[in-house]
Amino acid sequence: MSHTATRRPGPRGLESSASRFRERALARRRRPWLRGLSLLLALALVGGTGWVVGWTGVLGVHDVEVVGVTGEEAQAVSDLVRVAPGTPLVRVDTAAVETAVRERVTVAEVSVRRSWPRTLVVDVVPRVPSIVVKNPQGRLEVVDATGVTFGRVSKAPKGVPVVTATGSRAMTPEALQAALALLRDLPEDLADDVRSVTVSSADLVTFTLRGKTVVWGGEDGAELKIRVLRALLTTSARTVDVSAPDTPVTR
Repeated sequence: MSHTATRRPGPRGLESSASRFRERALARRRRPWLRGLSLLLALALVGGTGWVVGWTGVLGVHDVEVVGVTGEEAQAVSDLVRVAPGTPLVRVDTAAVETAVRERVTVAEVSVRRSWPRTLVVDVVPRVPSIVVKNPQGRLEVVDATGVTFGRVSKAPKGVPVVTATGSRAMTPEALQAALALLRDLPEDLADDVRSVTVSSADLVTFTLRGKTVVWGGEDGAELKIRVLRALLTTSARTVDVSAPDTPVTR
C-alpha cells in the first residue's frame, strides 16, 4: 500500500517567496532609472568626445606635411596652407586648402587629407615641362602637356624640345596646344629627326626635318599628314606643305 504526501509551504517558504517578489518588483522599478543613467552616460561620453575632437586643440593641426615636391617648392606650397595651428583637424576645410594651393601655377594637381592625430598632409603633383617656348622677347618659358606656361628658365632642361614663338598669336593656349600636338603625334622615327619647331598661331606650326621645311598647319588631321609627309620626304623639294593634306604643296 502506497501513500502520496502533499508538501505544504511552511512559514520559511512563504517568507522566501515574498522576498523574491519584493526583489523582482524593486528591480523592475530600478530598470527605467538604470536605462536613463546609461543613456546619460553614453550621451556625456559622445558629447565629451565630440567637444575634445571638434573644439579643442588636442587633435588640432600641429604639422603640415607636403608630399610630391621638396625644397623651396615644398615651402612655397606649405605657405599657402593658411590654417591656424591648433585648429581641430576635423574642422579643417580641406577643399578650401586645395583651392588655395591650386593657385600656384607650378601645381598640376593637389589633394589634402587628415593624418591623425595632428598632421595635415598636402599631396602635390607638380607640372612637368613638355616644351620650352622661346617667346618673341627671347625668353624661355616652360610649358606643360596641357599648354600651361608655368615658369621661365635660362636653359631648356635636358630632353625638352624648344619651340620658337614668332608673335603674340603664337603664345595663346591654342597655339601652344598645336605645337604640343605635333610633338605628340609625330612617330618616333620622324620626331627624332626634327631639328626646330616654330609656332606662329594655332593654325600654323612649321618645323625642319631632314633638311626640309615642313609646313604642318594646325593639330587636325595628323594621321593623314604623316602619310603624305612620308611620301613627300622622298622628293627633292625643300619645302613640304601638308597643312591641307588632301592638296599638299611642294616647293
